[in-house]
Amino acid sequence: MDQRSLRLAAESVEPAPFVIPGATGGTFRIQILNEDSGRGIVTSIVHIPAGGRIPAHCHRAGAEMHFLLDGDLTDGGQALPPGGFTTQAAGVVHGPHESRGGARVLTVQSWQSSDGDFDFEPAAEATEATPTGEMQDGKLPEGGLRKVDEGAQQAAREEAAAPEGKGYS
Repeated sequence: MDQRSLRLAAESVEPAPFVIPGATGGTFRIQILNEDSGRGIVTSIVHIPAGGRIPAHCHRAGAEMHFLLDGDLTDGGQALPPGGFTTQAAGVVHGPHESRGGARVLTVQSWQSSDGDFDFEPAAEATEATPTGEMQDGKLPEGGLRKVDEGAQQAAREEAAAPEGKGYS
């Protein structure tokens, strides 16, 4: 979708207040651009207010991708430039997401929310799922995902914050 098409799609949807567990810094808003319940995909624009912060968290039900349309955003302490994006696999702790001046983030999630209830598990409560080895040809190694205990989460977040594989611009 080019910028003009995205702008036209977004203009037809009024941003609505959006409650994110543990988020601070003002009112977050969301524009749901597309919900495909058959495939379990939701495309939205999340409006992060100036000073907004979403705590570290994970989504168990599926992967998620964020594309910074405009503004400023840090993800796990790493600055994301406008036009940059991040991806997270299901169960991987990511964030916190923070914005000093506010941001609009195009988000694609491969899981379906319903009735305002969505898959969001704060990191303090999450047990991270991480690959047992390196991905090859875009696939997890045999053995898939393994659970990582609470003590290992901080090391996993620090490793994920490293530029390699975290964000693209």
